[in-house]
Amino acid sequence: MPLWISITIAAALFQNIRTTMQQKIRGILSVDGANFVRYLYGAPLALGMLAFLAWGTGRSVPHIPLAFLGLVTIAGLGQIIATSLMIHAFSLRNYAVGTVYSKTETLFVALYATFISAEPLHFYSWIGILICLCGVAILSVRGSFANIRTVLADLTHKGALYGILSGLFFAVAAGTIREASKELPGGDFMVRGITTLACMNTIQIVLMAAYLAWRDKPQLGKVWFNWRSSVWVGIFSVLGSAGWALAMTLENAALVRAVGQIELVFTFIASHVVLKERPSSGEWFGSLLVVGGVVLILIAR
Repeated sequence: MPLWISITIAAALFQNIRTTMQQKIRGILSVDGANFVRYLYGAPLALGMLAFLAWGTGRSVPHIPLAFLGLVTIAGLGQIIATSLMIHAFSLRNYAVGTVYSKTETLFVALYATFISAEPLHFYSWIGILICLCGVAILSVRGSFANIRTVLADLTHKGALYGILSGLFFAVAAGTIREASKELPGGDFMVRGITTLACMNTIQIVLMAAYLAWRDKPQLGKVWFNWRSSVWVGIFSVLGSAGWALAMTLENAALVRAVGQIELVFTFIASHVVLKERPSSGEWFGSLLVVGGVVLILIAR
């Protein structure tokens, strides 16, 4: 199995854990505060990874071109906006609506890869992406086909709009992360991926801290005061982000994000293995669609 697939699956697992924990701290922090913790506590870990690669393994950090800095700034800003929109979608409607519409990211990033990055996908990869998206929609509503109709019919609701916009900005972030890694002149995929992540997270701290100091200064204190619960969001966030950055250094961002839809299957497994809940036929069907879509994408590749 190609290395990027293993890394993507691990990233999806870490992202699933981070999203769940981020939802829990929404009772303590605002939308922007919950967004900020993933960068505040994640960036030091990313910088630590880079330091270990440089001094612990003898790898050299590549020269940082201006084009790279521009791209990681766009990626970082896109990720900040996307995460805030997604959390807003959760609070305005519910988790299922926010998840279904934010997963339109896979379509947007495929369009980005095809028309902007000049990395077009095979026809069957597009079919696989659509199959995955259908499976994600079914899993997001716990296998209830009646709820799917309700979610899809609610397209005019503000929660759905925020979800779609979050998918668009997540796609911009994914596409520019890959483009940024290609701008680095040297180093193996580990160095280029972690350099991209460390620079992006550092920029995100500066941007988010400045924004909160301007718009919601008390949140800065709350984020620090609630570090025990917030730090885990940062840890799992940086582990997931490191996986995405490394995988996108190795492979087309559209394929990476499409395979990453396996994240919803992890939620399905956890609810029925850990919580001992009985799976519905709809959930089994949704899981099979996601896995089948991923297999088709890999075969097409």
